Amino acid sequence: MADQLAASSNIHAVLVARSGKLVFERYFSGSDQVPSFFFGSRVKDVIFDADTLHSVKSVSKSVASLAVGIAIDRGLIRSVNEPILNFFPEFADLRSPEKDRIQLVHALTMTMGLQWVEATQATGENNDESRMHRAADPSRYVLGLASTAPPGQEFFYTTGALTLVSAIVHKATGRPLDEFAREVLFEPLGIPDVEWSRVKGDTDAGGGLRLRPRDMAKIGQLVLAGGRWNDRQIVSRDWIETSTTSKIKATDDQYYEYLWWLGRARTNAGVVNWIGALGRGGQSIRIVPERNLVVAVTAGYYQDYSPQTFKLQFGVFRDVLRAIPPPG
Repeated sequence: MADQLAASSNIHAVLVARSGKLVFERYFSGSDQVPSFFFGSRVKDVIFDADTLHSVKSVSKSVASLAVGIAIDRGLIRSVNEPILNFFPEFADLRSPEKDRIQLVHALTMTMGLQWVEATQATGENNDESRMHRAADPSRYVLGLASTAPPGQEFFYTTGALTLVSAIVHKATGRPLDEFAREVLFEPLGIPDVEWSRVKGDTDAGGGLRLRPRDMAKIGQLVLAGGRWNDRQIVSRDWIETSTTSKIKATDDQYYEYLWWLGRARTNAGVVNWIGALGRGGQSIRIVPERNLVVAVTAGYYQDYSPQTFKLQFGVFRDVLRAIPPPG
């Protein structure tokens, strides 16, 4: 599989952990988006290795979920049922019966019921994500959008939800999300080298995180172990179990819960369930509890929204599954 990827793809890294051990690790070369001082990011050819930081795009959302869980575990946020506007008293002019019912849980499950156009190649700059980042107050922009459905009723993927999550963590902890996560999540996991960009003073929880693939695998292992790392409970088991138990149907074959995707994959030995952090361009952490397995993949397909690209990166996961014997 790795030889084929090296010859004909823009996959950048594949790591496999089984039973808490890193058992497979391959890095490749290819084009990547890297930070640029003048242009935000630029495309360049990169030879990847174990120390190369990689943009994980919307995998950032799932990492933010872990930070929210820790804040709730510590009593810094009362609960997921807290009305979102309670965190933003400065937005009293935006209150309405519909918006007063939007709770933190609705941001975590992408069910806020607000009108939203996600950024894609087709929308260019004409989308709510771009307008939100240009707004003087991104959180006000999101909460100022029109209500289209009662909160909790419909799944609709909205990166703007993460702007609110990031601002809420900042307000609740007194620190931007990236600083809070560094202390309570990254440092306990032994992840010293992290980049997490900010927009208008708040952490870009929707997609601004850069990690090493090994550290992506660590995050997957943390979830697999119920929030424990080296005999230390980093995130409560209750939060891990609740945030990765499917309740919201997102697509024909996937569910969503607290910023994690949940799906199924067919193997020669039958169907297995997986928990996933998925990011644009082919970034993924997939966890298979029944196989004691974590698979981390990075890639450079940022501007390719075609089904073929999804099939390629999911194919890497499927090939790994086929190589892993079932328990017993």
